[in-house]
Formats: sequence, C-alpha cells, structure tokens
Amino acid sequence: MSVSETDNPFVSRGGLKLRHALLEFGVDVRGMACADFGANVGGFTDCLLQDGAALVTAVDTGYGTLAWKLRKDPRVVVRERTNAIHAAGPTAEERVDLVVMDMGWTAQRMCIPAGLAWLKPGGRIITLIKPHYEVSAEEKRLLVDGVLGRADAERIVRRVLEAMPSLGARVLGETESPIIGGKTKGNIAGNHEWLAMLEDGRL
Repeated sequence: MSVSETDNPFVSRGGLKLRHALLEFGVDVRGMACADFGANVGGFTDCLLQDGAALVTAVDTGYGTLAWKLRKDPRVVVRERTNAIHAAGPTAEERVDLVVMDMGWTAQRMCIPAGLAWLKPGGRIITLIKPHYEVSAEEKRLLVDGVLGRADAERIVRRVLEAMPSLGARVLGETESPIIGGKTKGNIAGNHEWLAMLEDGRL
C-alpha cells in the first residue's frame, strides 16, 4: 500500500500507520471506546477520532505532548505522566473495545499484558511492532546506525508474533506498516515496522 506523507491528515505520521491497519484488518471503530497507549502527540488518537470512535483514553508517560486539538476534544480522556505498564488496573468503566499501542522502545512482552487488562470481553488490540527494539543482546550487532535489515526485521517480528500466545494473546492478523519508522529522529534509512491485531487468548 502506498501512503503519501505529504497529505497526512493526522497530527503525526502514526495516524497513517493506524489507518492502514484499520483498513487491512477491516476494523470499524465507529462508536467504540478506545485506549491509546504511548499516545505522544496523538497520531493514533487522531485517527481513531476521525474514524468515529466515541471515546479515546490517551495514555502517555510524557506531559504536554498531546496535540491541542486532541487535548480539548471532549471525546479524549488525557492520562499524562502515566506508564500504561505500571498504572493501576482500569475500572469497569475504563475498559475499552480497542487498545492501540505504539510504546516506542518498550518490548511487546511488556506491552501486551497491560493492553489485555484494559479490554472489554471481545475487545481487540492493535499494536505497532518495532523489530529493532525486540533484538536480543546478541542481535544488537545486526543494527547498523540503529537500523535493522529487512530480512532480520522479518525474522524477529515473526518471533514476536509466535510468542504472543505465551503473553495471553491470540494473533488475528498482521500487516507491514506502509511507512518506514525512525525518519523523524534523523535516521534517513529508517526501520521496517509491522502492526498486529490481537485478541485475548486466555478465554
């Protein structure tokens, strides 16, 4: 899928990544209660709102980073200075239909259990997998200026997906992100990323 970043309708490139995943997975978020882990500026949150989500709880460890247009939107609950991994469990009212995640350098083995805890029965997770942050200590030598070659990236993302059942999640679908990650941090080459849709596999 070709995506034009010059015509990005969202507050960050992340919105383009999530829009691609929603289309690929056939997810209609209209009327859904959602949570965005690692919201940052709010690309994922913006995408969810533009696609009709009823409520988005934007969770991030930072402060003041969420775009103003999202911060003032009555459909957004802002949870700043909050680490989704260590935060207290959600109340019954906070549980959601969909959790979306882009938690930067945090490994999936830490993110997924936190996401599962926020789901209503039948809920789903869409997570952005960054293979370059999933490398083992021995695999760090594969990174060249922070970039992981495509073949190694594919191998590592496959390993991550195969480990999902051990985290309590069942993989429903996967798709490569249409946008190379990392360019905004001065990395010209960027890294290949994937998005996966999951459900609670413990049921």
